[in-house]
Amino acid sequence: MTEIAVVGSANLDLVVEVDTIPLVGETVLGEDLRRIPGGKGANQAVAAARLGRDVAMIGRLGDDEGGAMLRSALEGDAVDTRHLLTTADVPNGVALISVGADGDNAIVVSPGANGRVAPADIEAASAIIDTAAVTLLQLEVPLDAVAAAAAIASGTVILNPAPAPSEPLPMSLLADVDVLVPNQTELATIAGHNGPVDRVIAAELATRLPSSSVIVTLGAEGALVVLDGEATHVPAPVVRPVDTTAAGDSFCGALADGLVRGLDLVEATRWAVRVGAATTQRPGAQPSLPTPDEVGLLIGD
Repeated sequence: MTEIAVVGSANLDLVVEVDTIPLVGETVLGEDLRRIPGGKGANQAVAAARLGRDVAMIGRLGDDEGGAMLRSALEGDAVDTRHLLTTADVPNGVALISVGADGDNAIVVSPGANGRVAPADIEAASAIIDTAAVTLLQLEVPLDAVAAAAAIASGTVILNPAPAPSEPLPMSLLADVDVLVPNQTELATIAGHNGPVDRVIAAELATRLPSSSVIVTLGAEGALVVLDGEATHVPAPVVRPVDTTAAGDSFCGALADGLVRGLDLVEATRWAVRVGAATTQRPGAQPSLPTPDEVGLLIGD
């Protein structure tokens, strides 16, 4: 039985390491190009699968070499790809990623086949989504498909609203979401807030939203869990990042894993920040995603 259904994107990541991420109009020299399986949906699916969960992915791949590579990678981690459809005459999604010496990154995504995911695809996979304990959603596929999955799911619905939406999300979608997992920028956009977001402001903004629970990811500071109007800060382990790519995705996969295992929201978040920190200790998206045994080894405890 599928424990976690992931509706989302699969991208081929084209990664170049640089000393500094270029400014507008600037050209910099980097290291050799690496081709790495990625995409927020696929990353979250693999993250949860490596933590021991039974995972199915719903989405679309391109009819090209990149699509075949991504399907093989997902199946290598035992992710069910029966509803990951190949789209004729459409390229696969691609992410162009620059990784700086400090581990931060800048990313441009070309959706390709991910942009063709439709409500009909969700309906075709409704039996899996309806019975999954957790459904994981992001915003690298069209919003109508995301909304359709949230409406069908009967288990816990987690929405990671990334990349940051260009405008506030429909309240009808947020009402179908049990756990919203934005970063500070995404939270500000969704709540219609202009200006910086610290922990105090994040807690206040989260209470404006109809989702029953909000977890605001804070990068190196961990996460803020806002449940029934009460905010709990969950600090992250102190690490020196090698590459922050996919740290947020591993957080979401680990959060879903924790909830499937029966942890409460705060304890599941404690596990998720540890997994996210461990992910920053290795380069790349899916290659950096840890198994449970690797988490403690990578963060030094």
